[in-house]
Amino acid sequence: MAAYDDRDGFIWMDGKLVPWREANVHVLTHALHYASSVFEGERCYNGKVFKSREHSERLLESGRLLDMTIPYTVDQIEEAKAAVLKANNLTDAYLRVVAWRGAGEDMGVASARNPVRMAAAAWEWGAYYGDAKMQGAKLDIAKWKRPSPETIPTAAKAAGLYMICTMSKHAAEAKGCSDALFFDYRGYVAEATGANVFFIKDGEVHTPIPDAILNGITRQTVISMLKDMGVTVHERHILPEELPGFQQCFLTGTAAEVTPVGQIGEYHFQVGQLTRDISVAYEKLVRS
Repeated sequence: MAAYDDRDGFIWMDGKLVPWREANVHVLTHALHYASSVFEGERCYNGKVFKSREHSERLLESGRLLDMTIPYTVDQIEEAKAAVLKANNLTDAYLRVVAWRGAGEDMGVASARNPVRMAAAAWEWGAYYGDAKMQGAKLDIAKWKRPSPETIPTAAKAAGLYMICTMSKHAAEAKGCSDALFFDYRGYVAEATGANVFFIKDGEVHTPIPDAILNGITRQTVISMLKDMGVTVHERHILPEELPGFQQCFLTGTAAEVTPVGQIGEYHFQVGQLTRDISVAYEKLVRS
C-alpha cells in the first residue's frame, strides 16, 4: 500500500482542490507542536456520507471547545466533502476532515493570531478490524486512563486526546490484540482507542455514560436502533469487575462500524445473535 503522502488524487485544502502530494503544511504549524487540531472520520456508502451534517456540526463544536473558530459553515464543509469525493471518483470511502491552527505570527502556546485551516481527504478503507466481524476482536486493557473532563475537553474530537490511544494500540498490537480498552480516571469502563463499547447480558445492553468520553455518532445511532428493536439499553457507569458477567460485547465507531469483541484481557465473550443482528441492521441502514 502506498504511503498516505504519496498517492494520486486530490485533497480539498483551504477552499480548493490540490494534488494529493502537494497537500502540505509548514514544519512550524502550531498544531504540530501543540495539538491545536480537531477532526472527523466519516464513511461514504454508495455515494452518500452517513450522518454527514452531524459530523460537520461536531467538527465546528470541537473547534469551539478548543477556542478555535473554524472559518467555514456546515454547508461549506458539506461542499468540501462532496468535492473531494467527486475529484477522486469515490462512492465508497472513508473521509477525514481536519481543522488546525496553522503557521503564523505565534509560535508559543498562545496562537490567536495564527490562521485556522481546514482540509478534507477521502480514500478507500475496508474493515477497520479485518476479519474480527466474524470471529470477534481481541482487546488488551490499556494502562492509561481516559482523563477527567476537568482536565481536557473530552467532548471534543481533538487530536491531543488520541496520544494515549496511539500508545495503547501499539502496546495492544505487540500482544497480538486488535485494540485496547480504556478505563476512565475514576476506574469505570470507558471506551476503546477509537470506538465506543457495548456489553450484552441476558438480552439487555449496557454501555458507559459518555461523561468522560466522546459520545460517538455511531454510538448514538446504535442506541436508537436497539431501542427501536425493543432492546433495553442501560447507559451507566460500568465497573471492571462486571466484565466476567457479560455474555457479549461489541464496538461502535465510524471506522469500526459495529464490530463484535471476542476477548478483553482475560475475559471472553460470545459473538452472539444480538450482536450479529445489530451489526447486520447497521450495515443495511448505512447503505439504505
